[in-house]
Amino acid sequence: MSILSPNSHILYREIHQKEAQQQLWSSSIWVKQNGSGLGLDRSRNEWRKRAKRDLRACAFWPELSKPSSVEMEPIQDTDHFDRILESAKELSQPVLVDWMAAWCRKCIFLKPKLEKLAAEFDTKVTFYYVDVNKVPQSLVKRGNVSVCEMHFDFHHLWKDGEMKAEVIGGHKAWLVIEEVREMIHQFE
Repeated sequence: MSILSPNSHILYREIHQKEAQQQLWSSSIWVKQNGSGLGLDRSRNEWRKRAKRDLRACAFWPELSKPSSVEMEPIQDTDHFDRILESAKELSQPVLVDWMAAWCRKCIFLKPKLEKLAAEFDTKVTFYYVDVNKVPQSLVKRGNVSVCEMHFDFHHLWKDGEMKAEVIGGHKAWLVIEEVREMIHQFE
């Protein structure tokens, strides 16, 4: 079995540190990092074989099947918005809507960060965005957002067809992302 690593020194350090930890244990039980114990006889070196095998298995990259970011889908008009809310209501799944403007620097900066957050909640919450300059005013009014206020970024969480919570940006991006994450955790 071969192991891929971007830097062989990192892989060596990981292996060497784990082997050093194993040598420090004096009991006949080898404890894995996740806390489960294995009762192995040290006299027959079973624990070394098992440790090397487990070490090789742990050296692979973390869950590659999970995306690192999920592109948010744009909402085009009021009918599209209603269909999204109805489908989310049937699935009993929350929907996060980012109300943004294409000319807003903070919105442009925040969008990729929200897409990474969308990957975190990939199957639990669906993320959408509304460009308030490209949609009818009736949709903008539904979001209780006025275009003159768009120096802030609005994030609404909808569940069961109703807006449940709101985060208004305008401060540091990492703070906005943390507030949105907390808002999602409240309603997932």
